[in-house]
Amino acid sequence: MNTNYLLPNKYKIIGWVLFLPGLILGLLSYFENIDDDTITLPVLSILDETFYGSDRRELFSIITTGVLSEIIAIMIITGGLLIALSKEKIEDEFISKLRTDSFVWAMIVNYIVLLLATIFIYNMTFFDVLIFNMFTPLIFFIIRYNFLKLKSNSNEE
Repeated sequence: MNTNYLLPNKYKIIGWVLFLPGLILGLLSYFENIDDDTITLPVLSILDETFYGSDRRELFSIITTGVLSEIIAIMIITGGLLIALSKEKIEDEFISKLRTDSFVWAMIVNYIVLLLATIFIYNMTFFDVLIFNMFTPLIFFIIRYNFLKLKSNSNEE
């Protein structure tokens, strides 16, 4: 069983510490319309368009902008990856199979949801779906993997 791509188990805790607050902040930010300008910093922008569709584009410039949504996204993605890619205390073939099956299941469910959204959701609401879709593969994987692991532990007892 080759698990060279997996991180040590201790990173799972760090992942949960980043993932859960990031998820809560992300949902609060979205549903409560928290202003992204809460935290404003000068950042490197690879491509800056002052207005969408404008002819004025700048490559590699320093801009000052709100970075709250970027911080939240980094917390969710980094935390989710640390959770998903950290070894269990006992990493055996059964856990490896659960991990693989959960990953495949998460990808299938994610793209079915995206396909249905493409068919039935339009305009800027579809853009919201695409934003959520950045995180749903990790979220689906984490939920499915932990559910199957919990279910297998309860069956053993």
